[in-house]
Amino acid sequence: MWILYGANGYTGELIAREAVRRGDRPILAGRNAAKIEALARELGCESRVFDLDDIDLSGASAVLHCAGPFTHTSAPMVRACLAQRVQYLDITGEISVFESVLAQNAAAKERGVMLVPGSGFDVVPTDTLAALLKARMPDATDLRLAFYSPGGEVSRGTLKTMIEGIGEGGAVRRDGKIVRVPLGYDVREIPFSCGKRMAMSIPWGDVSTAYYSTGIPNITVYNAASPRAIKRVRLVQKLLPILGLRPVKRLLQMFAERTPGPSEERRQTAKTFLWGEVSNGSQSVSMTMTTPEGYEFTVLAALAALKRVLQDPKPGAFTPSLAFDTDFIRTISGVTIDES
Repeated sequence: MWILYGANGYTGELIAREAVRRGDRPILAGRNAAKIEALARELGCESRVFDLDDIDLSGASAVLHCAGPFTHTSAPMVRACLAQRVQYLDITGEISVFESVLAQNAAAKERGVMLVPGSGFDVVPTDTLAALLKARMPDATDLRLAFYSPGGEVSRGTLKTMIEGIGEGGAVRRDGKIVRVPLGYDVREIPFSCGKRMAMSIPWGDVSTAYYSTGIPNITVYNAASPRAIKRVRLVQKLLPILGLRPVKRLLQMFAERTPGPSEERRQTAKTFLWGEVSNGSQSVSMTMTTPEGYEFTVLAALAALKRVLQDPKPGAFTPSLAFDTDFIRTISGVTIDES
């Protein structure tokens, strides 16, 4: 038996519906009693309502944690999983959350618990690319990763998470250490499999996880963006002292609540294109990947990861590629990798 916490959120509900479609019946949990209980009745699942200061994991073997912003919700859920010896997975993309969860490796081993943050689009595809590229060039010292989601949309939960971290700016890894940089500080043309696109650096989760997966000391992640979007981001950089204020964040969060997220048609038809490159100072190797739309991929990957953890839990804290190896992503429908 497993618990889906945050089942009433955009991504949590997608995962709940797909799990039930496959014949599974998770315990649907969260803080909003009305929404959780209504969804549970509709899907024929047990419901459980609790706040993060009184977490009830009784009878569960694992938790798939989908309630963000994870900077606030992950730590108490991880503590509860360690205390109650329950396996933990989440779909976070925040650098600080990865650093916090992966730092619990010794405690997880001691308690016999497996911790796997980032079991969705953040960061399964990019983490896999990083590991595959490292295998191709073991002496690599630099890693660049990029993705492109044509017409991409975000859910209210994702937008709220972005707002929560808006005052921190960008981030890269240099000489093994995470370094804060301006938003969109590096811009370059990326040769995706669908064609070349301009892209700007972003504070993506792989700035944390790829280092654990590969040991490569210098890491930058990019997202494709139009010149106009890049200009807007650099303008936002000047406003960070204001945007980072708590009252301003609260106002922005209110607007985020109105964000519906991608439609079912888009989730079923859209693609995301990824690119990665490693270099050792004199040579470079690159690779591309195509996946389903990001939220659709998260549903498929999170359920596949959960199944692996339930079947064969390994005590410790892991990135996706360390938890499941690089063949894991090949089991997910709609993924193609060009390793030529």
